[in-house]
Amino acid sequence: MIDPQKIEQIAKQIHESMPKGIRELGDEVEKKIRQGLQNQLAKLDVVSREEFDIQTQVLLKTREKLTALEKRLAELEAKSRGE
Repeated sequence: MIDPQKIEQIAKQIHESMPKGIRELGDEVEKKIRQGLQNQLAKLDVVSREEFDIQTQVLLKTREKLTALEKRLAELEAKSRGE
């Protein structure tokens, strides 16, 4: 899931970039921005950074195994042809 601190940071940046008149409405505007961000991010089909990193490692290990198997297959094919 998305880090709540990141949502808080984005909401604050949006709030600070608004015209002064709107910013003066205060916490209520920032709270609404935060809720809107959370709702929109919840609709996205995303994974956490941790899950992404785990899957990256799995992919790297799988690729290494595939490379080793391809090499072994080439050796066996060469041996069966009598090379």
